[in-house]
Amino acid sequence: MDDRSLTKRIQTLHKAAAKEPPSVVLQLLEELKKEPAPTEEQLRSTKAGVVVGKMRSNTNKDIARLATEIVSKWRKNVDSAKDKRKVELAKDSPTPKSVSSPLPPSSSSNKPYEGDTERRHFKTDKVDLKRTGHQARDGCIGVLYNGLAYRATESVEEVVRLAMEVEAAAFRVFKGDTPEYRQKIRGLMTSLKRKDNPALGKRVRSGAITPDTFVKMTDVELASDAQRAEDEKLQQENMKKAQVPMAEKSISDALKCGKCGQKKVSYSQAQTRSADEPMTTFCECTVCGNRWKFS
Repeated sequence: MDDRSLTKRIQTLHKAAAKEPPSVVLQLLEELKKEPAPTEEQLRSTKAGVVVGKMRSNTNKDIARLATEIVSKWRKNVDSAKDKRKVELAKDSPTPKSVSSPLPPSSSSNKPYEGDTERRHFKTDKVDLKRTGHQARDGCIGVLYNGLAYRATESVEEVVRLAMEVEAAAFRVFKGDTPEYRQKIRGLMTSLKRKDNPALGKRVRSGAITPDTFVKMTDVELASDAQRAEDEKLQQENMKKAQVPMAEKSISDALKCGKCGQKKVSYSQAQTRSADEPMTTFCECTVCGNRWKFS
C-alpha cells in the first residue's frame, strides 16, 4: 500500500471515528488490518500509528481490541525490518583482522525475553524509567513493569510501552498523583503477580483488556475464576452460619429503623465474606419487625 492510499484510509478512519457509528469504524479497521503492514517511514509520514493508536482506548471494546491488534501487527513489522537491516549491515561490515576482546552484545530490548520470566524486574532488565519527568509516576511505571513482565516473554520495549499506557490511564482516571492512584497501581501489580491467575497478565499483554479498562477493574473482576468461585463458596457457607438462630442479640439505640423510624433495634454480626472483608451486621426492629443488613 502506497503513501497516498494509506493517507486516504487514515483520513477516512479518523472522520468515521468522530461521526460514524461503531459498525462503520469496525469495517474500516478490518479492511486496514487485511492490508500489508506499512513501513516505519509510512507510519510517520501519514500519522497512521497515532490515529489507530488512540483507538486502543476507545470505549467500544471491539474497536479497542481491533486497533490493538493492528498496532501490534505494525510494530512487529517495523521491528522485523529493523532486525533485517542490522543483519544486512553486519554482513556488509568488514571483518577485523584481529580482535583483542569480544564484541559487546547488541541491544535486546526489541527481542523476546529469554531469561527467568518469574524473576523479571525493571532493574535486572535495565529499564530506563525516566519517562514522564515526574519521579512518582516513573516509579509507578516501574511497579507496573514488574507486574506485567512476570512470566512474560514479551520484549523489554513491549512491556515498558504497556506499563506506560496503563500508568497514563490510571493517572487520567484518578485525576493525578492521588492516594487512590498509587493504591490502584500497587493493587494491579499484586493482581498481575498472583501465581494462581496467569490469565490476567496474558489478557492485558495481548490487548484483550485495554489499559483504560484494566485500571477500572474491581478486585472481583481482577481475581481468577478459581478465586471468585472460592470466595462465592465461602460467602454461601458464612451466610448459612449467619442464619442459625442466636441465643441473644444486642440492642442498640444508635441504629434507626428505616421503616418505622424507631431506634429500638436488635442486631448481630457475622463474617459472611472473606476474612479481609468487613463483617455483616444483621438488624431487626423490635417495634415493627423490619429486618435489614449492612457491611
